[in-house]
Amino acid sequence: MRWKSVVCSLSLLLALYVPAAGQFLSLSGDWEYRPDPDNKGMQERWFSQRFGNRLQLPGTLDDAGYGDAVVPPTEKDTLLHLTRKHRYVGAAWYRREITVPPGYTELLLERVIWHTTVWVDGKMMGTAESLSTPHRFTGLKPGKHVVVLRIDNSMRYDISHKLMAHAYTDETQIIWNGVIGRIGLQKPAPQVQIYPEPDKKRIRVTLTAPASLRLKKGNAVIASKAVSAGESFLPLGSEVVYWDEFNPALYTLEVNGTAVQFGVRELSNKNGLLYLNGRRIFLRGTLDCNISPLTGHPPMTRQEWVKEFAVVRNYGLNHVRFHSWCPPEAAFQAADSMGIYLQVELPLWALNVGEDTAALRFLTEEAQRIIASYGNHPSFCLWSMGNELQGDFSWLQRLTTSLKQQDNRRLYATTTFTFQKGYGGWPLREDDFFVTQWTNKGWVRGQGIFNTKAPGFRLDYSAPIDSMPVPVISHEIGQYSVFPDMREIAKYTGVLEPLNMKLVRNQLEQRKLLQQAADFTQASGKLAVLLYKEEIERALKTPGFSGFQLLDLHDFPGQGTALVGLLNAFWESKGLVTPEAFRQFCGPVVPLLRFEKATYANNEIFEAKAEVANFSTQTFTAGQLRWEITGDGKRLAAGQGHIRYDLSAITTATALDVRLYVDGTSYTNHWTIWVYPAKTDLLAPGIVFTQSTDSALAALAAGKTVLLNPDTAAIRGIPGRFTSVFWSPVHFPNQPGSMGLLLDPKHPALAAFPTEFHTNWQWWDLVTHSKSIEYDALPKWQPVVQVIDNFVKNRRLGILFEARVGKGKLVLCTADISRQLDQRITARQLRYSLQQYMHSPAFNPAVTITAKELKSLL
Repeated sequence: MRWKSVVCSLSLLLALYVPAAGQFLSLSGDWEYRPDPDNKGMQERWFSQRFGNRLQLPGTLDDAGYGDAVVPPTEKDTLLHLTRKHRYVGAAWYRREITVPPGYTELLLERVIWHTTVWVDGKMMGTAESLSTPHRFTGLKPGKHVVVLRIDNSMRYDISHKLMAHAYTDETQIIWNGVIGRIGLQKPAPQVQIYPEPDKKRIRVTLTAPASLRLKKGNAVIASKAVSAGESFLPLGSEVVYWDEFNPALYTLEVNGTAVQFGVRELSNKNGLLYLNGRRIFLRGTLDCNISPLTGHPPMTRQEWVKEFAVVRNYGLNHVRFHSWCPPEAAFQAADSMGIYLQVELPLWALNVGEDTAALRFLTEEAQRIIASYGNHPSFCLWSMGNELQGDFSWLQRLTTSLKQQDNRRLYATTTFTFQKGYGGWPLREDDFFVTQWTNKGWVRGQGIFNTKAPGFRLDYSAPIDSMPVPVISHEIGQYSVFPDMREIAKYTGVLEPLNMKLVRNQLEQRKLLQQAADFTQASGKLAVLLYKEEIERALKTPGFSGFQLLDLHDFPGQGTALVGLLNAFWESKGLVTPEAFRQFCGPVVPLLRFEKATYANNEIFEAKAEVANFSTQTFTAGQLRWEITGDGKRLAAGQGHIRYDLSAITTATALDVRLYVDGTSYTNHWTIWVYPAKTDLLAPGIVFTQSTDSALAALAAGKTVLLNPDTAAIRGIPGRFTSVFWSPVHFPNQPGSMGLLLDPKHPALAAFPTEFHTNWQWWDLVTHSKSIEYDALPKWQPVVQVIDNFVKNRRLGILFEARVGKGKLVLCTADISRQLDQRITARQLRYSLQQYMHSPAFNPAVTITAKELKSLL
C-alpha cells in the first residue's frame, strides 16, 4: 500500500456568507411564537395567523420557560446528566412583521435544530435543514412583510447512538427549539474561497460573481484587481508570512469593499508525522463536547470563544477536537486569531452507519454545507467523519475520498477511533491522520496500562506505532473521574438544573459525609493530575507521536455525569493544579525524564535520562538542560545531562524531588521518587502480627497489641484499583468503584512512610494488592487511610484502621503487607511504619469496636 504525503493550504474567511457591518440588518428582539405539539399548524394554516405568546430571538423555548417540566423517574436517570427545567421536542412557529430595505434579499438564521420552513406574507419561501451551518432563504423583496418560521427540532435522521452525538442530544447541549446566533436580513455577497499557494507566492481566489479585489497586509496594499466570476490570482508579495500557533498572522482581501481576512499555512503528513509550514507540530488537545451548562446551546459570539480558547492556551494546549459536532463561525474566528488547531466532525456518532440511507444523504449534504460555511479557516486543520463510528466503512471511505478530492485544504479521517472488529487498530488508506486508543501492536494511552503495570517512567509508545504511515493522535486520554465539587451547584442559574449533583450532595448529607466532600474532590483531583501528567509525558516522549486529545480538561456533566476535568463545566479551576504547574508538563517545550520506577531502596543508584520535547520555534543546546535533586528542603545533588545518584546517604524513608531546568528559559518540570532503607527490622516484640482474624481476636481478648493483615482473597471487600473511576460510575457501573485515597500525612502511623494527603505513585503496589472494606455500620470510625468511594454509592471505605477491641489495641490493614516483602519495598516500609507507631506512646486508638463488629467487617 502506497501512502502519499498530503499537503494542505488553508485560508481564513471571516465573512463567507456574512457581510460586513452595514450590510446586515438584525431581526433580534420580540417575536410571536406558538408551539405545535400536535403538528397541526400546516393543516390549519398557521402561517397566515397571529400568535399570542412572545419571546426573544435569538433565544430558545427553554429560555422562555416553555415546555414540559422534567422529573427524572429514577435516581439513575437523575445521575445521567443535567436536567432540563423545560423540554419541548416538535414543531414551533415564530412570527414577526418586518421592513425589508432595498438589497436585503436574504434571511439568515445562524443556528437552528433541525428543520426550518419560512413563509413571507402567507407564501412559502423555502425550507432548510442543518445542524452545523446557517439556514438561509433568498428572494425577499423591499417593503413591509410578515415573516413566519416553522422550526421542527424532532430527530430527522439516525445519526446518534442513544442520542449522544453532541450536535443533537440532551446531555449538555439540549434539543432546543428556536434560533441562536445571528438572525436578520443581509445583502447577498459573492461566495469567496481563497487558496494560498505560498510556493508560488500568490493566492488563488474563486468567486461566484464579478468583484473588485484588493489584497492587504496590515495597512499596506499588496495588489488590487477587478475580476470576473470564477478563478483569479493575486500575488502575496516577496515575503510570505505564515499562520501558526506562534504567529497567527492574517492577510486581508477586500471584496467589493468587504474585508475578508485569511491566513497562509501548509499542513502535511511527512513520513507519518505532522508538519505545519515545514516544521513538526505536536497537537496538545482537549475535547469540546458542546458543554453548555447555562444556555443548553453552544456559544455564538467571538468573545465567548476567545474566553474558552484563552483557558485552553493558558493550560499549554494548542488544539481542540469538536466531538461529533461542528462549532459556529465565531469559534473559527477566535481560533484563527489565536492560533488554535481545530478538529471538526460531522454530526455523527453511530454504530449502524449505512442503515438509514436518508441519513447518508443528509450527512453528504451537511459536509458540503460545512465546506461552504467554514472551509477556508486556517484553524480548520482536521476533519473526521464522526466519533467511534461502526457500520458501513466502505461508505465512510467513499465520503472521505470524495471530500479530499474536492477540497484538499486539511487532513481527513474516516472516523475518530472505532471499536468495530477489523478496524481501529491501523489507519485505512483514506486516512490522512489516525486517532486511536490502541494499534494492532499495543496501547497508546495509559488507561490500558496504569492499573496493570507497575509505574515505570522510561516507557513510550514507540513499539505500538512502529511503521505507522500517518500521524497518530491518542484518543480521549485520561477520563479519570474527580469527585463532584459541591461548590459548583450554585453556578447553575440557567436552563439546566444540576439535580445529579444535588442528589450526590443529599446522599452525602444523609450518610454524614458531606463535611468530607471538599477533601474528596481535592484528593481524587490530585490523583487525576498525577495520571494526566504521566499520560501527557508518555506521549511527548514518543518520537513518532503527533499528539493527544484529553477527555477532558474540563468536566462533562452529561453522559453519566462524567466529571473527568481538572476544571469544572464552566472552564473554571477546581483548585487542583495551576495553569503554570500544568504547563510544566504540557506545552510547546517540556523537559522530560526517563527513569525506571518510583520507589527505590537506599542500596540502589538512581539513574535517569534527561531530554526535552521541543515543538517551539526556539532551539536549545544539551548544555542548557540542568537537574537538581532535593529532599526535606535540602539540595542533595545537581548536574547536567545524565543523572546518576547514589542513594546510600538516604538513611530514612524520604521523598525526593527531581527537577529539570532549561537554563536561560522558564521551562522546568519535576518528579517525585521515594527512597526506603534496604534493610528494615520487622521484628516487633510485643506486637502480634497475624493474617488470621480468629488469632487476632484471641490476642485482643488477652489485652495484646495486634497488627491484623488478613489475606485479601478472604476479605469481603472491593478490589484495589490505583486509577480513579473511568469516565463515570453511572455510565460504566460494573467497574471497581474507588476514586483514590484520602490520607492524613501527619498521622504518626505514617511517620516512616512519607505521603501526601492523596494517592501518589508510591501507593501503587499497596493499592493494587488490597481490598477496601466498608464501615458504614461504624460511622464514627475514621480510617488512617480512607478510600474515596464513587459518587453513586458513597460508601465509607478504607484500607487502614485503628481501634480498641476488648482489652487490646488493633491496627487493621487490608493492603497486603505480608508477602514477598523482600521484593515489595513499599509494603515492607508501611509495615515497618505501622509497627513503629504501635510501639510508641502515640498509639492510643480513640474508637472502640466489638469483636463481632470486627468480624462483620471482614
